[in-house]
Amino acid sequence: MPPHASRMATRAKAGVEVAPRKPMARAPRSTAKKPRLRALPGRASAGSEPARARVRDADAEATLAYARGVLEAEARAILGVTERLGDAFLHALHLVRDCTGQVVVTGMGKAGHIGQKLSSTLASTGVRSVFLHPAEAVHGDLGRVGQGDVILALSNSGSTEELLRLLPLFKRMGTPVVALTGDADSALARGADVVLDIGRIEEACPMGLVPTASTAALHAVGDALAMTLLRSRPFGRDDYALLHPGGKLGRSVLRVFELMRTGRANPLVLDTARLSEAVVVMTNTPGRPGAACVVDKDGMLEGIFTDGDLRRLVERGHQDFEVPVRQVMGKRPRCITPETLVLTAAAQMRELKVDQLPVVDVEGRAVGLLDVQDLLAAKFV
Repeated sequence: MPPHASRMATRAKAGVEVAPRKPMARAPRSTAKKPRLRALPGRASAGSEPARARVRDADAEATLAYARGVLEAEARAILGVTERLGDAFLHALHLVRDCTGQVVVTGMGKAGHIGQKLSSTLASTGVRSVFLHPAEAVHGDLGRVGQGDVILALSNSGSTEELLRLLPLFKRMGTPVVALTGDADSALARGADVVLDIGRIEEACPMGLVPTASTAALHAVGDALAMTLLRSRPFGRDDYALLHPGGKLGRSVLRVFELMRTGRANPLVLDTARLSEAVVVMTNTPGRPGAACVVDKDGMLEGIFTDGDLRRLVERGHQDFEVPVRQVMGKRPRCITPETLVLTAAAQMRELKVDQLPVVDVEGRAVGLLDVQDLLAAKFV
């Protein structure tokens, strides 16, 4: 018996009137349409995708158009400065070129970052240069400045407080100041010996505040000064290589004489020697180059004998190691000079599919050997 029926029977025995239990009525089903759920962000329905794509395309075009406008504004700023270069630029060039000390570059904020790059460019092209932070200068770093130095001070506004505090100190030390600024009437310009005026430049920023076009112009003028200075001085590829021994730049200007094997590491054998002697030289030479350069009594290169030549002889059944090496050597081998760029030599080795190249001087004497292992060690291949 269900529990509620049992309770009703108990109450009836006790004389309590019990009302019949009415069945529960069901709520009528609503005929109103339920609201459609909105798609979660980033999970649009398939039907809305084309519209969203069209919106994205329009936004992308507007974004790209604005980005192009920024580049055009900076390009206009740089081109505008070209018309301002004149006697002041030449004066600044002579000051920097003729200074007996170093070029001290200084600037604050974004101009300071441009100044650091300018100082680095000067140093990499053989001009002694140091960057002086204006705020640190008044706390002891002014000791970096000495007699014979030239100051390059960068400030678009020409009113940078930290720079202005240094001007009297530079004057007292007798160091000329070249100002790179966008305001020829500024306090910095009035206190400088030479003014390179880039003019008032409208920034590419939407608010017209963030240094963009002006810093591009400052950067370009600094590069123009550094490159014109480089052109006016005796500074060649070898000098550049000396200052850039590492990385891709260093490898691009490295010469063969800096990598080639010389002295005891240069495997030389006389053309009158037996094949067995050539094999001994190839085996016992330090570094085991896998080749021997065959020379006459004057050291002139006659040919080359390699491990590959030896294997081919064995494959053909040649067993006479007492024959003169000149009979089995490779005649008229491709050669390089000590001054050849290593990049050029590496390309030649790849083209010829060889592992060694003899190095000869202008008279044809075998002065070294470039081995593929040397290129691997220097990360050329």
